[in-house]
Amino acid sequence: MKKLSTSHLPRRVLVTAALLLASGTISAGAQAADGDTLKKIKETGVISLGHRESSIPFSYTDGKEVMGYSQEIMMLIVDKVKSDLKMPNLQVKLTPITSQNRIPLVQNGTIDIECGSTTNNLERQKQVAFSNSIFIYGIRMLTKKDSGVKSLDDLKGKNVVTTAGTTGERLLVKMNGEKNMNMNLISTKDHGQSFLILETGRAAAFVMDEPLLYGERTKAKNASEWVVAGEPLQEENYACMFRKDDASFKKLADGVIADLQTSGRGEKLYNKWFTAPVPPRGINLNYPLSDDMKALFAAPNDKAFQ
Repeated sequence: MKKLSTSHLPRRVLVTAALLLASGTISAGAQAADGDTLKKIKETGVISLGHRESSIPFSYTDGKEVMGYSQEIMMLIVDKVKSDLKMPNLQVKLTPITSQNRIPLVQNGTIDIECGSTTNNLERQKQVAFSNSIFIYGIRMLTKKDSGVKSLDDLKGKNVVTTAGTTGERLLVKMNGEKNMNMNLISTKDHGQSFLILETGRAAAFVMDEPLLYGERTKAKNASEWVVAGEPLQEENYACMFRKDDASFKKLADGVIADLQTSGRGEKLYNKWFTAPVPPRGINLNYPLSDDMKALFAAPNDKAFQ
């Protein structure tokens, strides 16, 4: 390739360009060159992680520490970063996020990676990148056993709660318009608040990702009063999320997840969080490994369902 010469350019143009580059108006990394995230981590000595506060059992806090199925996967990725960069004392910064701010915080560099309960879909891939899938699930609803709500059609004319900024919210709005359901949709800031509205009788159902509903049920005063019901609105998958156009970081994350899933350790981690008692109340979600999850563990991939 022929090298372009700048000798023909006026001096004022060259000086202006140099000043803009120095000031950050023109970024040398504006095109997100391969390896930006690892380079950023190496230069700053910090890896910034985004976590959820109430996505039981994926990513949540008991007020003292962050824990969960997705959180453990993210920490395995951190361990790999430490090893590859030869930085055993790498500082780990934890930042709580919500469904509404998680994508902007990845885009603006506040967090380097988020592993929680974030759906990988084609629309979001325009803004961020995703790792291999870590969970496959359907969107369903949580309701009282004696509520009379058995299917989505039973939600007509009722108060229905969901969490703002989620796929569940988008699908409910769409269904409400297309099927004239006349539902009163209540959107909250997080899953904990959504369940509180359900438990206190202000909504007939809480529509959300199936595993999160099982998690929220563990918070109930009497978990046996509540049931996950209805046909799935949609089948989707969770993945870890990071900045676009960073092949090196994606390769690292995908490799960690694939090794976990194909080695048998993935199923053990799953059982720890979904078929055994989990903190803080020691309640068992009793959510066995599905056929879809078994297939994922056998053949890890980053396919988006929607």
